[in-house]
Amino acid sequence: MTRPIIEMRNVVKSFGLFKALHGVNLQVKEGEIVVVIGPSGSGKSTLIRCINQLEEHNSGEIIVDGAEVGRGRKSTVLTEVGMVFQSFNLFPHMTVLRNVALGPVRVRGLSWASAEERARRLLTRVGLEGHVEKYPAQLSGGQQQRVGIARALAMEPKVLLFDEPTSALDPEMVGEVLDVMQQLAKTGVTMVVVTHEMGFARRVADRVVFMDGGRIIEEGPPDEIFNAPRDPRLGSFLQAVLSH
Repeated sequence: MTRPIIEMRNVVKSFGLFKALHGVNLQVKEGEIVVVIGPSGSGKSTLIRCINQLEEHNSGEIIVDGAEVGRGRKSTVLTEVGMVFQSFNLFPHMTVLRNVALGPVRVRGLSWASAEERARRLLTRVGLEGHVEKYPAQLSGGQQQRVGIARALAMEPKVLLFDEPTSALDPEMVGEVLDVMQQLAKTGVTMVVVTHEMGFARRVADRVVFMDGGRIIEEGPPDEIFNAPRDPRLGSFLQAVLSH
């Protein structure tokens, strides 16, 4: 049995009086692709941001790769967690190559030569080999997001988190990013993906998690979630998003 690489136990997160996560329990196994869906404001992004401690949870436990994280604990384990953001978060004053190579130099202690060699290999993998000396502003949104994926991969993380990676993109660019993610999913890397892309969830996920109101309402294989939802809230959510 593959071990869980992420465990959330009764995790609560509040912003002032607003409770964003109500005692969430979730396990993600090594090599598993978990896709988190749900309406806006359901706690999906907060969930993922608590895993890599961009947000500090208030109570409960989050264990990543065997080490508890957050609530005052500084854990080196978080260098094993890569994150791809909605808004790319690239450094505008650095070339694409430098954006991807920086993390391995700063955090992993690689030489610039080794890091740039790794960066070139990854940029080729995401279809950007001809753009290494460009700056982010010279790229389309879809290309910038593919740089973001290469940058996360450059750290050779054990887990990749995606926070709505296509929501800031024009519709015609969504496909190129989802294609790269689909290829990644075949490599055995553990992925937790927050997305509104139901087709991607259906094709790529090992397990789909549906959130509403800061709680996990239902989870299961894509077939069950999409074809035989048990909770009426999931049923009405799918009806709303799939009818567009």
